[in-house]
Amino acid sequence: MIDFHAIDKKWQKIWKERGYFKVNRYSTKPKFYVLDMFPYPSGAGLHVGHPLGYIASDIIARFKRHEGYEVLHPMGYDAFGLPAEQYAIRTGTHPAITTEKNIERFRKQLEMLGLSYDPDAEIKTCDPDYYRWTQWIFIKMFHSWYNKKKEKAEPIETLIAIFEKEGNGNVEAATTYEETFTAEEWRQFSEEEKQKILLHYRLAYLDEVEVNWCPALGTVLANEEVKDGVSERGGYPVYRIPMRQWLLRITAYADRLLEGLNRIDWPQSIKEQQTHWIGRSEGALIYFPIQNRKEVIKVFTTRPDTLFGATFLTLAPEHPLVETLTTEEQKEAVQQYLEAVKRKSERQRIAEKSISGVFLGSYALHPFTKKPLPIWISDYVLMHYGTGAVMGVPAHDERDWRFAKAMQLPIIQVIDHPQANIEQQAWEEKEGTLINSDFLNGLSVKEAIEKIIAVLEERQLGKRKVSYKLRDAVFSRQRYWGEPFPIVYRNGIPYTVDEKELPVTLPKVERYQPTGTGESPLAAVKDWVELPDGSKRETHTMPGWAGSSWYYLRYIDPKNDKTFCDKELERRWMPVDLYIGGAEHAVGHLLYARFYMKFLYDLGYVTHDEPFQKLVNQGMIQGRSNLIYKYKDKNVFVSKDKIQNFDDFIAIHVDINIVHDDILDIEAFKQWMPEYKDATFIPSDDGNFYCGVQIEKMSKSLHNVVTPDELCKKYGADTFRLYEMFLGPLEQHKPWDTKGITGVYNFLKRLWNFIIDENGNIRVRDEEPTKEELKALHQTIKKVIEDI
Repeated sequence: MIDFHAIDKKWQKIWKERGYFKVNRYSTKPKFYVLDMFPYPSGAGLHVGHPLGYIASDIIARFKRHEGYEVLHPMGYDAFGLPAEQYAIRTGTHPAITTEKNIERFRKQLEMLGLSYDPDAEIKTCDPDYYRWTQWIFIKMFHSWYNKKKEKAEPIETLIAIFEKEGNGNVEAATTYEETFTAEEWRQFSEEEKQKILLHYRLAYLDEVEVNWCPALGTVLANEEVKDGVSERGGYPVYRIPMRQWLLRITAYADRLLEGLNRIDWPQSIKEQQTHWIGRSEGALIYFPIQNRKEVIKVFTTRPDTLFGATFLTLAPEHPLVETLTTEEQKEAVQQYLEAVKRKSERQRIAEKSISGVFLGSYALHPFTKKPLPIWISDYVLMHYGTGAVMGVPAHDERDWRFAKAMQLPIIQVIDHPQANIEQQAWEEKEGTLINSDFLNGLSVKEAIEKIIAVLEERQLGKRKVSYKLRDAVFSRQRYWGEPFPIVYRNGIPYTVDEKELPVTLPKVERYQPTGTGESPLAAVKDWVELPDGSKRETHTMPGWAGSSWYYLRYIDPKNDKTFCDKELERRWMPVDLYIGGAEHAVGHLLYARFYMKFLYDLGYVTHDEPFQKLVNQGMIQGRSNLIYKYKDKNVFVSKDKIQNFDDFIAIHVDINIVHDDILDIEAFKQWMPEYKDATFIPSDDGNFYCGVQIEKMSKSLHNVVTPDELCKKYGADTFRLYEMFLGPLEQHKPWDTKGITGVYNFLKRLWNFIIDENGNIRVRDEEPTKEELKALHQTIKKVIEDI
């Protein structure tokens, strides 16, 4: 019997002792940088889905070494995050302890798989020696602004110099500041006034934004932690409320992020997702006066040609003018609607098909005809797109058409086309001739767009504008387990700490629970927050993606304590030649990493502006999940076979290890999720509690993880690696099923027996090959190269 596991351990030990995979970063060989998206080290360990990409990248790394390249193939850990903190809350164990324990398990699993990672390159985002530089990058962003004239970030000192010389009248910047001041006025401002103005220009800035607030959990949740208006964990109601947060001005880079997609070898689907997420739209900003008031509603539209078809205005429920424009008669109805909207996530509002809204009681005036237009609020309008206000043109916008039909509002056709039938649906195509549109009548759509913008600008009723769906990135978390901000407050104004004080490390705390007020648990550590000079530390922490947005640079120079990455080493090794990871990171990690790289390029710290030259998305290995069902409005769970209307229930994923033949171990579940220890469980008639089943992504968050450990012990790492590669094309999704692994195992045994006889002797002889053997050898080598 061949003990493949023993063979694995023997050679892995030799590779480690002889340092076969160590990288000479200054080698004169051609370089090849192959990178995996690094994992979050959960207590569940690696599951069988993780190694799919790792094995593929390892094949490339080994192949490139054979071709004569110096190969950088590193691995690290995305170690800050919510799961470790939640575990700490349940058990009282410090997240640093559980994270380090989890990393050690991951490390052993990776070694077990025989992956050829550079042993000197390992990083952990929770290591103070690492997040010192994450904080340093944030400081650089805080002290930078975006110069639109030069299309690049610059130190904030250059902006201050302009203010001191000529004010801000001629400054073209990415900013939320709209007022104008002279140089003399700038010099007369107090220090506090100057800092407040600069905060509107900084690339890292503070602002009040809408967040997902969960009162039951006492914390703000990310969008991905909210499903159908309730928290993914626990099923508690979530509301949209305004809260002061740190943001990064990624919108300044929108056009450059779009342009860069043309220069990188990525899957077209990922490029399209990023393009859609950025959402560049050309159109016009139109000013609608409000009847009997001084305020003006600004509306961005990509179809200014349809302006004469506007019959109403709709505001986002969060629009700042909603309260002002609500009449006394409409206050109760508006307030009830606003309360209902708070319970919906932005994703829900986008996906929802039903139409709802409330009339505010006020009217805007059409910019040209001066005809009164009723002002409504509706949750189909989002505050974060355009201006949070829509001119309702029901004849030529499908959502406006459905809204007008539901609310019995007028529909005026302004584009004539043989196929247009506005009684049945809106005509949204940019084809046809303008009608019912005053000076636009008879023009084509294209001609009308240019004409109306020219007239709007001429009469100062609006202007040409480019808008984006992309929003600035919320960078605050009300958590403990994350990078502390290198920020202190003096008189309520934020200032960065001196770079010599980095890293600002996390203090030890007794409680990890959210405070319930929207503050981080750090707020309770008074001797850490309150400094001797009277200033106070920022108590929010950075999101998990803060450290993952630049980790690929630290792998190049992981031990450097003078800078985050030596510029000459960056010049040699960047960009990453091959990056392998999941498509689910298309508009999160991948967009933020590109943004970070462009920012560092602007300030001259790196020589490339795109981090990843080629991207490959490995498909998911899908797992078999189990779900249990809880009433939405009470702490009662019901066996799946007893449920008639699933709309009354919230589905909760449970750990597959406490489910056997789809029957839940209720006592094990109560221990696993103590918040439900007092819940009522209604079983089936046979006394069992049955779970639902779903085939989906294998993920720790879905609690359906299967680990590779036992398979490697039984069959060896080579069998496991080969089996995962034989499941199908790397990019495709595939269900996990171990039935076929014995076939791969038997294939490797036959291969072994070709080389080693039954007595352990090598069958291979060192002699000249025949012509036929040499031909077969070279044909095989050629085929392998072409396939790779």
